[in-house]
Amino acid sequence: HCGALRVLNSYWVGEDSTYKFFEVILIDPFHKAIRRNPDTQWITKPVHKHREMRGLTSAGRKSRGLGKGHKFHHTIGGSRRAAWRRRNTLQLHRYR
Repeated sequence: HCGALRVLNSYWVGEDSTYKFFEVILIDPFHKAIRRNPDTQWITKPVHKHREMRGLTSAGRKSRGLGKGHKFHHTIGGSRRAAWRRRNTLQLHRYR
């Protein structure tokens, strides 16, 4: 239904016993007001398509465990999987 719109951001609103509810801010990248404004025209470029699929909104980054500070040391290296793989791989460096 909203194929031409881009996701600017998403955030948690509330939850019940079954579902979590998020609010999603959508932007029309072809609207002249968006294209002419230097602050918002970054989202019109093709590299920003499907940000929600790649976890680049604030709710997506939070669910991936990304952030700054001591609470986010589990994802150093970009992801939980990369951090786990680095910590659990035995590296036998060659003596030179």
